[in-house]
Amino acid sequence: MDVEILARLQFAFTIAFHYFYPPLSIGLGIFMVITEGLYLKTKDKFYEQLTKFWVKIFALTFAMGVASGIVMEFEFGTNWATYSRFVGDVFGSALAAEGIFAFFLESGFLAILVFGWDKVKPKMHFFSTLMVSLGSMFSAVWIVVANSWMQTPAGFHLNGEGINTRAEITDFWAMVFNPSSVDRLLHTLSGCWLAGAFLVISVGAFYIIKERHLRYAKSSIKIALVIALCASLFQLFTGHQSAVGVSKNQPAKLAAMEAVFSDQENAPLYLFGWVDEKGQEVNFGLAIPSLLSFLIGMDSETRITGLNSIPPQDRPPVNIVFQAYHFMVAIGFALILISLLGLFYWWKGNLFNQKWLMWIFVLSVLLPQIANQLGWITAEVGRQPWIVYGLMKTSDGLSKAVEEGQVWFSMILFTFIYLILFVLFIYLLDSKIKLGPEDAEIIKSEIGHSK
Repeated sequence: MDVEILARLQFAFTIAFHYFYPPLSIGLGIFMVITEGLYLKTKDKFYEQLTKFWVKIFALTFAMGVASGIVMEFEFGTNWATYSRFVGDVFGSALAAEGIFAFFLESGFLAILVFGWDKVKPKMHFFSTLMVSLGSMFSAVWIVVANSWMQTPAGFHLNGEGINTRAEITDFWAMVFNPSSVDRLLHTLSGCWLAGAFLVISVGAFYIIKERHLRYAKSSIKIALVIALCASLFQLFTGHQSAVGVSKNQPAKLAAMEAVFSDQENAPLYLFGWVDEKGQEVNFGLAIPSLLSFLIGMDSETRITGLNSIPPQDRPPVNIVFQAYHFMVAIGFALILISLLGLFYWWKGNLFNQKWLMWIFVLSVLLPQIANQLGWITAEVGRQPWIVYGLMKTSDGLSKAVEEGQVWFSMILFTFIYLILFVLFIYLLDSKIKLGPEDAEIIKSEIGHSK
C-alpha cells in the first residue's frame, strides 16, 4: 500500500479514537457546572452527590483524552515532517496557546474538582468546576483554530523556497479569527455538548429501566434534555453557517457535500442518494428543488459552483463526502426529535413511564459520537487533495524518509494499544455506572448510626 495512504489511515484512526473522549469531557463539564450550581443554590446534598458521580466519569474521559492525544503530535514529526516544517510557526503558536490558556487551567483545577470536596469551601469547589469546564472548551478553541487555519489560511506570509518554504504568522489575530474558525468552533462545541448530554440521558434511562437510583436518574435526564434541545438547535444553526462559509471559502467541498457537478442556479438539496462520480449523477436520490441555492444565499437564484469548474486534480472524493455529510445531518435532526419527544412527555407528566423511549435514550448515546466522527470526515476528506487549502497538497506534506514497513509497524502497534485502552475505558465506565451514585440519605443514616 502507498506510504501516503498508510500515513493518512494511521492519523485518521488516531484522531478518530482520540475524538471519542474530548467531546464527552466538554459536554459533561457543562452538566457538572449546572448540577453543582443547583447544590449551591438549594443546599440540597442530593445535587452534590449527583455532581460527585459525574465527576468520576469526567475524570475517566479526561484521562483517556490526554493519553490518546499525545500520539498525534509524534505523528506530525514522523509521518508528516514536511508539513510540520511548513506550518510549524502557525501550529506552534496555537498549540502553545492551548497549553498556556487551556491545559494548565483545566489540569490545574482538576485536582480540586476530583479530590477537594471536603478540603475547600463549596464556592471554591464550584469555581474549580467552572474553571475545568472552561479549560476543556478553551482547549477546543485552539485545536479548532489550528485546524481551521488549514481550511482557510489567513494572517501569514510564505518564507523560503521549495522544501524549506514556511508559513510564518504576520497577524496573530487574523490567524486566530480566520474565515472559518468561529463557525467551526461553535459547531464543534455544540457537538460536544450533545455528546455529554446524551451520555447523561443514556445512563439515566438505564437506571429508570433497572429501577435504580430513580431520583438521580430523573433529575439527570431532565437537566440533560434541556441541554440537548438547546445544543441540537444551536448545532443546526451553526451547521448552516458553516455550510455558507464553505460555499465561499471551499467551493469544491460544498460541491462534493451536495454532489453538484455543474455550475447552476436553483441547485437542489439532496436528502439522500448514491453518487456516481463517473456518470456525474446521484442515483436513488431524493432532492428538494432549489433548496441548496436558497439556503446558501437566501435566494433560489444563488449560483452554486460545481466540480466541473475545478481542475480534476484539485477535486475531493465526492461520494464519501456526500454520504458522511448527509448521515451527519440526518443524525442532527434525529437528536432534535429525540430531545423534543423527551420534553413533550416530561410536559405531559409521564416521561418515565415510556419504556420504549427509555430504550431509545439508552442507545442515543451513540448518535452524537457518530455525528462528530462524520463531521470530521466531511471536513477533512472534503479538503483533499490539500493538507493546507490552496497552499500544500497532502502528498507534498509527507515525510520523505518514512518507509511503508515503518508505518505499518507503528500503525499495528498503536492499534493494539488503543484497543486495550478502549476495552479498559469501557470496563471502568461500565463499573462506575453499575455502581451508581452514592445515596446522600444512606450516607446521612450511616453517619447518624455511627454517632
